[in-house]
Amino acid sequence: MNKPKMATEKGNSRVLMLLGQLERMNGEAMVRDVEMARQVTTKILHLIQTQEKSGKEVMSKSSSGMEVILASLEINNTSVSNPMLNYISLQLMLFPWLFCVLGRGRRVGVFVSKGGTGILFQILITASKDLPPSEELMLQLHSLLAKVGPKDRKFGVKARLSGALNVTISLMKQNLQNTKLLLPCLQVLRVYSTNSVNAISLGKNGVVELMFKIIGPYCKKNTSLLKVALDALGALLKSKTNARRAVDGGHVPVLLSLYLDWHRNDTRHRHMLIRKGLLVCLRNITNIKLGRKAFIEADGMRILYNSSTECLPVRTLDPLVNTSSLIMRKCFPKNRLPLPTIKSAFHYQLPHVPAVGPVAQLYSQPPGVDDVVDESDDNEETEADSDTENEEDEKDHHSNDDIETDLNKLHPKKSPGRPFEELRVYERFFLELSEDFQVSVFSSTRSTRPIVVPTAQALSPKSIPIPNSQEDCKSIKGQHTQPPPSAPTPTPPVPLTPLELDTIHLTKDQDKKEEANIPTPDGHTTFTRPPSQGQRIEQELAHALECASLEEDRALNAEEGLKGVKQEEGAEDEAGEGAVLEVPDTALLLPLHDPDLYVEMVKGTHSVPQYAEVAYPDYFGHVAPTFREPLLERVYGVQRSKIFQDIERLIHPNDILDKVVYDLDIPSCPVIEDNGESLKFNSQFESGNLRKAVQVRKYEYDLVLNSDINSNHYHQWFYFEVSGMRVGTTYRFNLINCEKSNSQFNYGMQVLMYSVQEAISGRPRWVRTGTDICYYKNHFARSSIAAGGQKGKSYYTMTFSKNFSHKDDVCYFAYHYPYTYSTLKMHLSKLEALRTPQIYLRQDVLCETLGGNSCPLLTITAMPESNSNDHICQFRNRPLIFLSARVHPGETNASWVMKGTLEFLMGTSPLAASLREAYIFKIVPMLNPDGVVNGNHRCSLSGEDLNRQWQNPSPELHPTIYHTKSLLQYLAHIQRAPLVFCDYHGHSRKKNVFMYGCSVKETVWQSSISATSSYLQEDLGYRALPKILSQIAPAFSMASCSFVVERSKESTARVVVWREIGVQRSYTMESTLCGCDQGKYKGLQIGTRELEEMGAQFCMALLRLKRLTGLRNHQHLLDLESDIIGTQTKVASCPTTYVMEEDEPSFLEAIDYSAESNDEDAEPENEHAGEVHEHPDHLDQLSDSDTNHRD
Repeated sequence: MNKPKMATEKGNSRVLMLLGQLERMNGEAMVRDVEMARQVTTKILHLIQTQEKSGKEVMSKSSSGMEVILASLEINNTSVSNPMLNYISLQLMLFPWLFCVLGRGRRVGVFVSKGGTGILFQILITASKDLPPSEELMLQLHSLLAKVGPKDRKFGVKARLSGALNVTISLMKQNLQNTKLLLPCLQVLRVYSTNSVNAISLGKNGVVELMFKIIGPYCKKNTSLLKVALDALGALLKSKTNARRAVDGGHVPVLLSLYLDWHRNDTRHRHMLIRKGLLVCLRNITNIKLGRKAFIEADGMRILYNSSTECLPVRTLDPLVNTSSLIMRKCFPKNRLPLPTIKSAFHYQLPHVPAVGPVAQLYSQPPGVDDVVDESDDNEETEADSDTENEEDEKDHHSNDDIETDLNKLHPKKSPGRPFEELRVYERFFLELSEDFQVSVFSSTRSTRPIVVPTAQALSPKSIPIPNSQEDCKSIKGQHTQPPPSAPTPTPPVPLTPLELDTIHLTKDQDKKEEANIPTPDGHTTFTRPPSQGQRIEQELAHALECASLEEDRALNAEEGLKGVKQEEGAEDEAGEGAVLEVPDTALLLPLHDPDLYVEMVKGTHSVPQYAEVAYPDYFGHVAPTFREPLLERVYGVQRSKIFQDIERLIHPNDILDKVVYDLDIPSCPVIEDNGESLKFNSQFESGNLRKAVQVRKYEYDLVLNSDINSNHYHQWFYFEVSGMRVGTTYRFNLINCEKSNSQFNYGMQVLMYSVQEAISGRPRWVRTGTDICYYKNHFARSSIAAGGQKGKSYYTMTFSKNFSHKDDVCYFAYHYPYTYSTLKMHLSKLEALRTPQIYLRQDVLCETLGGNSCPLLTITAMPESNSNDHICQFRNRPLIFLSARVHPGETNASWVMKGTLEFLMGTSPLAASLREAYIFKIVPMLNPDGVVNGNHRCSLSGEDLNRQWQNPSPELHPTIYHTKSLLQYLAHIQRAPLVFCDYHGHSRKKNVFMYGCSVKETVWQSSISATSSYLQEDLGYRALPKILSQIAPAFSMASCSFVVERSKESTARVVVWREIGVQRSYTMESTLCGCDQGKYKGLQIGTRELEEMGAQFCMALLRLKRLTGLRNHQHLLDLESDIIGTQTKVASCPTTYVMEEDEPSFLEAIDYSAESNDEDAEPENEHAGEVHEHPDHLDQLSDSDTNHRD
């Protein structure tokens, strides 16, 4: 060590003078004159203890005080030749000073940086050579090491390389009864053990067995020593090797017995840390399969369950309850889902199977091996659930490893990819670009026949009728896709609640209202609309709404306008006697909804299960409630209580009914009849998803969701019907095969419920409902086959409770507001009626899906003022806006936003007219009709996420993506690429509405790559639209937007359109499924009114954008955009440009989504691994599963 120069320091401070005097004493002089050295060090110590200023002077950056003391220690340790007594005296003189200085805490890092740790280890090794070693010196040394260790990241490595591990172990073995010396040794051992390589080495030297001698048997003496010993043992047991040693040594029953003794005797809860330490040891042992088995055999489940139950009333004991809960959940035997196969209950044979990928793997698996419970020792230790919502933010909690760093890929390059001759066929979808607008055209802009682009299966154009009217629907009724013989036929012999198509009788009369005879849940009651009553209801509705604007206030009058409902008794139908309930006509409240038209549209919809029923909510329609629906406040302890109820299933198995009441895997009779003691379930209607219902207790049901067709996972969307409930009884529903590792159900989101009794009473609406809602990991194991090869993953439970208000009601539950494919067709048909002569509206059929459903394409703009050349030229040269939605079927909110956009575009307001005059809109409102129809969450019938197919879509397997991309490629070829491309999505794990865009500059800034200024030349225009939205849309959050390009998103619509088509403003707009935490709607759950409003405000933002992009002076445009964006949005200083983390605060109750927190991934191979000293008890891994999903 270089000798410090105290003489050069400024000032004549007393302490600095003494430091200089000590510095001038070399090793031999200090040993010769021990008394002089003692006097100097004593004076320095006195000054530091009594004068704050002196302590600061010694430890200040300009002082060399630390170097002086370290130099003195080092010199005396290496050059001493006199008797050891003098040497020990010198060390003991210097240590009090170190204690005093380091006791300040802030300067321990300085001591470490100056090499102090190594010098202490050298002194320890030297002192250990004396037999017996000085107890006082060893005590002081280990006390100093215990203070320094947590601040030195390489402490464990230094200890191992210096040989200090063996010195400490030997000292402990020789002083088991000497608590004064044993305590600092244990404190140092605790730090040693945080290095996992050290932990293995210590285990080999018998330290695990030694620690069990120290901690037992139960005794209230030396509790401080016991706590430190348990902390050290807990650190040692993080090693799987040491955990096996503990199990082999029979120590699991010992730990349980000790915990029970402390639980019984610590009645005043003064030693909670000791009890927690015992639980931590058990937690780490049960990280391995052998430990879990030993825990079960020692009756650990019952011991921890009973003790935790007794702790529940005492809030301060929550850490014990939470840790006990974690251990019990981890040791709960892993079960398979109660299903014959994890593949979908429905089968659709693909025209050809992809060569590689999950679908190819699915088809190549032999029968019976699709679901396996993996029982390796790494079960939970490799747990790092990755599931992003769309699985949206995978790797959110890691460094930005997913950011694209290839500069060649970051710069958009227009590469249509296909020769223009192939793309010329798409010219027919852009008639507006060549239309000459003769007089006859002004009377109708609708194509005389649908246009279908040929796919690889049909190379010639063909006409497929689309149900544009009720007559069209009748003509194609019954043309369902024929499923393979193995497909279940979900039509029960005795119909349940949903409306059956064949029993809905439609009569057309120009002078009367349409009549609909609809069977009720019990099959006896018939809803009718007699002409006289219908006229009376119409008059009441008209009176209630005569002063209201349908654009703004139609929902506000829902309750008033629907009160003309009366019940007449004595009516009789073919099924027997029953009541006749008059169903009000909601046409004035829902101008785009027609129940009878909806039924006709359903008849033209093709589903794999060949659904023959209609759900009441889709038939009656939904009127947004007028009241606010705030985010649900989480009840403290709700998750813990639900988990304990689940654990009771293992402890009290005789209380479990385990009765199957609904099962789609029994195609002949999925609804299992009983004596009326159970609820009845059904999901056999469009967009329905519920595969199985099991009654586990009298009022509790486990529900299993169906996988996406041609897939073995993607469980999130649900939509099912419940009937047979009792009033005043609280029912618990558990969806047990959820896959995401976190959910907004933990942060205030509620499920949606639709009550038929409420609807016929004048309130046809979906409402947020449910209490005791939480989301947590359960004991059902996910097969590695369904988890991308990852072993040890578990499913999650979403649980909620409901107390029903009406007897004999029929209620529907859904993940989000349903919006079916038939609803879209009905809305498009009704939109046609809104067209005025000034609106150019054309509906084309882009293509036919795998399931035989048509994919609509809309063109909306304003008609030219006349057929003069100037007006037609202006018409043809309008910029294009390309919008799409619903590529993921479970994101129904995207369709509600699209509905708001379409209604605004077809509106009569001056703003809507200006917008139509400014742009030509090309809209694909539903990119995945098959997935929507069949109740999928994410995939199409091909079993693939269509938003991961944009780079190279197949015309056979992904026709909607193939042809939508072809439209954009055609526009790029003719130099008419859209000004804006936006794909509407939903986000399940973030609040508010926000956008993802593409920026070279922001991507480079968020990565570690270096780029020249030429690479970073970029127009800021991509930020203009989201910035405008943040100013006008209360639900929109600019802070949640991101413009970073990730590798895992390179095949999404947003990135492909930006990169290949060259659209700078290419976006994904994400709408929350939950609610908002900022702006006007802060603290509220989002509803259809807010979603439709968002769609309309997107149009308003486009109109404002037009005012910017319409400026001729391009520099002026940049200035305006910069003004909009504001100087505070510089990416380098804005932390929100790469928003990937979950944005939720922690609850007082720890939300532990993983039952295996703090598990080690594996034994480290190198000695630098595991140098972490702080281990939070709850590390919530908030990513999701096997695939990268967000857009």
